This record gives sequence, C-alpha cells and structure tokens, in this order.
Amino acid sequence: MDLIAQIEAEQIASLGKEIPDFKAGDTIRVGYKVTEGTRSRVQNYEGVCISRKNGNGIAGSFTVRKISFGEGVERVFPLYSTNIESIEVVRRGRVRRAKLYYLRSRRGKSARIAEDSNYKPLADK
Repeated sequence: MDLIAQIEAEQIASLGKEIPDFKAGDTIRVGYKVTEGTRSRVQNYEGVCISRKNGNGIAGSFTVRKISFGEGVERVFPLYSTNIESIEVVRRGRVRRAKLYYLRSRRGKSARIAEDSNYKPLADK
C-alpha cells in the first residue's frame, strides 16, 4: 500500500464512521445535522443516489436527488462529513449505469427505478 493510501486509511479509521454499501440507483435516507441559531437537529433527506464520486476514499461524495413539491432537488454530500449523522439504504435499485444523470430530464413513470430483490452485498476486503 502506498503512503497516500495508508494515510487516507488511517484518517478514515480515526473518524470511526460506518458507511453502508450503496451505489447509484439506491434510495437512501441521509440524516444531516442542521444548525438553526443555537439549536441543532437531524434532518432526513431521502432520495435516489444518482452518482458516487471518488469511491470510498476520504474525498468521496455522493449526489442524492428527490422530488420536493413537484420540483427536482439535488444535494451533494461528502461521504465522511462530520455533519452526516447516518446513511440508511431504504431500497436497492437495479440500474445499468454508474451515473444516473438522465433522471434529471425524466418525470413520472419513466423516472422509476426497478427494485433489486436479489441484491448480494460486496465481500469485505
């Protein structure tokens, strides 16, 4: 293992976060810490993961898209952000692409993603 990957692995281990196995097409619920004045609370953001960037590294991020009041809303979350309380996979999607940007132009039934009923989790490294 090269030096950069080793330092990155140490940083991830020091954060102590458990990131579930999810990919583009999965519907996920992200518990995000929101600060309003002096009060802080956890707000859930549930939608379809349309992309993952930079893998499982410390610089990794993912984009979640949801429809809110008839308008498409996307939000990019850093994978190891301190503001993320939890990531929960609601349902697995069966897709054939790594980036689902085509969903931006779709509405209604054509924007649906089939559920993956026989999902096999990745083997631990």
